[in-house]
Amino acid sequence: MSDETAEPRVETAEATTGKSAPVDRSADGPFDESEANPVRPYIDLGGIKILPREGLNLRLEVEEQTKRIVAVGLDYADSTLQVQPFAAPRSTGLWDETREQIRQQIRQQGGRVEEREGPLGAELLAEVPVAGAADAQAGKRIARFVGVDGPRWFLRGVIGGAAAIDVDAAAKVEDLFRSIVVVRGGTPMPPRDLIPLKMPASPGTA
Repeated sequence: MSDETAEPRVETAEATTGKSAPVDRSADGPFDESEANPVRPYIDLGGIKILPREGLNLRLEVEEQTKRIVAVGLDYADSTLQVQPFAAPRSTGLWDETREQIRQQIRQQGGRVEEREGPLGAELLAEVPVAGAADAQAGKRIARFVGVDGPRWFLRGVIGGAAAIDVDAAAKVEDLFRSIVVVRGGTPMPPRDLIPLKMPASPGTA
């Protein structure tokens, strides 16, 4: 039989690897540690490295009970970007499954969510209720949920502020997200476990 009726090949990473990522991820990020430029002055946060830039403020989000760092918050271009690196299988990605979980959580909270194709691939645009807000309209915030599957890791981002709705701000924050380096390390970890994060070294310390 002829294979002329076969589906045309789609030029995406997902089509060939089972992972959801831009086709140019290894060249343009987010980067694996093995792909990063070793001479760039990254801020080392353990599981991720951040490239400093003018106007960027960094916050570490700490879990109250355990005191462990569970996310990195980046304030930039009148926007916020929260990032978390997770361990992932070598051959398959986590973003497809994670999107479905996020979609269900937002709907359970009474929010609205739609999936769309963005510069990083599939993403979720959500209208999320804000707890305790007196005015129903003022009690909603717009957020974009983005994710990229890399080699043995998955990087999730939540974008808020101007970059959730403004094209110029979005481009700046997407560039920031793509400049991140994920440091998976060689320690065995179950898929979906948060890759450990740490405080950055103070200037002048090793």
